[in-house]
Amino acid sequence: MSMQPEEAGKTQRQRFLTRFVRNRRGSVAMEFTLLAVPFLLLVFAIIESCISFAGQQLLANITDDVARQIRTGQLKPADISETSLKKLICDDLKILVSEDCPGLEVDLREFPTFAKAAEVRIKLTPDRDLDTTDFDVSPGLSMSKNMLRVFYKWPVITDFMSKVVSNLKGGKTLLFASVTWQNEPFDD
Repeated sequence: MSMQPEEAGKTQRQRFLTRFVRNRRGSVAMEFTLLAVPFLLLVFAIIESCISFAGQQLLANITDDVARQIRTGQLKPADISETSLKKLICDDLKILVSEDCPGLEVDLREFPTFAKAAEVRIKLTPDRDLDTTDFDVSPGLSMSKNMLRVFYKWPVITDFMSKVVSNLKGGKTLLFASVTWQNEPFDD
């Protein structure tokens, strides 16, 4: 095996690297391997975002519908409990989540003014979970001002992305919808 003049002064390692760089066999496989991982991460991120966005829109629509039923007196304040409110919301939410709607939280309260309702904030516990200690289900009567907040702890589907796209403990994302209104005049 004779060496070319330019390779005569190179070490064995340098010759190997030169051959490796010039060799084009399998280059498509290498390029695909290098590009497949970021491409698949991007695809999974897009799918995860789309599914989460659909869940958020569904939750917002359900919250608006329930608030309308309370505002117009179709749902009487005396008939609304935390269990019945969660069941009403969960029945419509089942299209995207499991039967018992794990992670669903509701907060329905009467406020003296809209300004007081606007002061309510979402609170998280130190371990990054939803703080529900001040949640209540106590709707007001006719002509009262109310606010319904619905939260759902949405599980991130792709495990390897849960740390990047989740904002709650356990690899979950908080979906949230809120409606504030004044009840119409109706018979209590």
